[in-house]
Amino acid sequence: MASITLKDVAHSYRGESQNPADFALKKLNLTWRDGGAYALLGPSGCGKTTLLNIISGLLIPTRGQVLFKDQDVTRLPTEQRNIAQIFQFPVIYDTMTVFENLAFPLKNRGRTSKEIEPRVIELAKMLGLEKDLYGKAQHLTADAKQKISLGRGLIRKSVNAILFDEPLTVIDPQLKWQLRSQLKFLHKKFKFTMIYVTHDQTEALTFADEVIVMYGGAIVQIGTPEALFERPEHTFVGYFIGSPGMNILPCALKGNKAMIDGIEISLNQSYTPPSTGKIELGIRPEHLRLEEPGRDGLPVKVLKIDDIGRHKIARVALNTCQLNVIMPEMTTLTGDMGTLVIDTDHANIYLDEHLVTGETL
Repeated sequence: MASITLKDVAHSYRGESQNPADFALKKLNLTWRDGGAYALLGPSGCGKTTLLNIISGLLIPTRGQVLFKDQDVTRLPTEQRNIAQIFQFPVIYDTMTVFENLAFPLKNRGRTSKEIEPRVIELAKMLGLEKDLYGKAQHLTADAKQKISLGRGLIRKSVNAILFDEPLTVIDPQLKWQLRSQLKFLHKKFKFTMIYVTHDQTEALTFADEVIVMYGGAIVQIGTPEALFERPEHTFVGYFIGSPGMNILPCALKGNKAMIDGIEISLNQSYTPPSTGKIELGIRPEHLRLEEPGRDGLPVKVLKIDDIGRHKIARVALNTCQLNVIMPEMTTLTGDMGTLVIDTDHANIYLDEHLVTGETL
């Protein structure tokens, strides 16, 4: 196992260029500690798979260095990096048994049967494959085959890192939670450095100790699931994480007052209005409350209410601005008007999409 450091890494599929728009991966510096569990989270095309392939050696970056511990591996081929990579679709040998598939990485490295057998049996039990251990892999379901792929990546104890490229895409939704839990258990047990690429926020937030959010080829925030939810450093993070995502509203600032479409809102911090730039207020639906008309708060029009079982999501209009509000399942609201109550402890201010901090009152 090894720490992984990226120094001034950037990549353009067109080769070296002076045009920043040519770079699918913008310049970044990043260190992952030995034994950590990380997720690369972002939409399709944001650069996360490009970054993973640079770490694995499938791509040589246009600029920068990749270090495993203190060793420069930037130009080393994949087979010399001692990593395991698990892909979106199962990579197994259908004509082999489950046992033979799991044993293959160890057998290929000259391990003896005495070393291989207990390791394979141990891992098969952890993955729930012990009943199928001596049957042909070709007869298994897609999720069982992906478990074999996971096992092949985890079977070696001395790998520098295990890289996962959207490994649960083909898995039945009801089994995804189980497999994520197994991965967390295996990480705690074996302390591998694990890097998990996904566009699914639930997968990222439940798997990783730290999540790296990517957007437009750049890293926009690195943090714990709690930090990403409570203090998004970029409006994209606020919008992308959460269901529904953060409400982002254009506003004007004057001290501790935010003006949203002519309506004044008092904040818990005071801000110096910038001379230029786009100012926005971000507030999550969980930090809003919808009351009956006439209560203390802001008058809003209720556009619709969706009942999704655990809670309701109300879409409301504050003059011309629309917001989502999460309401308890038992909430009753009559008519098409209501009062919006904002928990300003959780309101964030953004300048040109980046979080700014004011002075606490």
